Amino acid sequence: MTGKVSLIGAGPGDPELLTRKAERLLQEATCVVYDRLVSDEIVAMANPDAKMIFVGKMPQCHPVTQDRINEILVEEAQAGQRVARLKGGDPLIFGRGSEEAAVLRAQGIPVEYVPGITAAQGASSISGVPLTHRGLATGVQYVTGHRQADKKLDLDWKRLANPDTTLVIYMGVANIGQIAVGLMTEGLPGTTPVMAISRATTSQERRMTSTLAKVAQDAREAELKAPTLFIIGQVVSLYEAQGLPLEDDRREAHA
Repeated sequence: MTGKVSLIGAGPGDPELLTRKAERLLQEATCVVYDRLVSDEIVAMANPDAKMIFVGKMPQCHPVTQDRINEILVEEAQAGQRVARLKGGDPLIFGRGSEEAAVLRAQGIPVEYVPGITAAQGASSISGVPLTHRGLATGVQYVTGHRQADKKLDLDWKRLANPDTTLVIYMGVANIGQIAVGLMTEGLPGTTPVMAISRATTSQERRMTSTLAKVAQDAREAELKAPTLFIIGQVVSLYEAQGLPLEDDRREAHA
């Protein structure tokens, strides 16, 4: 009897940001396939009798390929398992959830999506920096700062360099210098404020504010590591207006 796969967004890390549906399915699952960015606290919420399969990836290190992950999901579902496929953030925002769903549906396996709070929303809420704000940003653009197999970034810099919108860069810590140059070349001022947030909403969270012209150097000196999210735009000035420190790892808040 074929099982079912639930593609679940685990959110940015704080277990209290998990949806009630995600928690229920996690506790009902007989098999949990989870990524590196899913926090230990959320993994610990799984059914204690469930089969746990770690398929985490790191930059330049993919011990379990995407093709193999797809095979695992198909194999477990065809064995009758109720599979919880746990992904950091939201499975439909840079999470490859739709790719996995396409493979499963081609095999006749039932699939459902369970949304999660994406990293941009988590970073925005925990820092108080809005993604849109009247008079500062009329919209927001999400973009990945990394290409598959480390291919060259071929982003539409002219469209992204819009001073009236907020730009959120996922997976951009390695290429933030190239991104900044691309945006400034298309006219976005070097004085545009930038916030970098690493591991937002977790006990390891770090924050840094900079400007577009200096962000690459500042990120390098701060030794920021993935996962780090960059928020670029005038909305970041609202964080500075709060008088908060440039870096705040929030260890006390999550102790």
